[in-house]
Amino acid sequence: MDLSLYLQPLSIFIEAIICIIALALSIAKKKIYGWFIALTFGIYVVYDIVAFMETPLSPSVVAIIFLIATLSMLYGVWLLYREP
Repeated sequence: MDLSLYLQPLSIFIEAIICIIALALSIAKKKIYGWFIALTFGIYVVYDIVAFMETPLSPSVVAIIFLIATLSMLYGVWLLYREP
């Protein structure tokens, strides 16, 4: 029994829930940083689905995707830190 076959879909599901909550945070609570958190976890969901389906991506594309996600989260937490 390969545990990753069960854990990876669970992880993707949790990432999607985080993305939805972050969208609700940005829309309902009008918190700008919610958009950046949603973007980050949205990217993670797409990437993990592609990886789970074993679709090949070039290392350059993966690096760019993760750089965008990382910068998005960095800015999101910076906004959260600066909030009074």
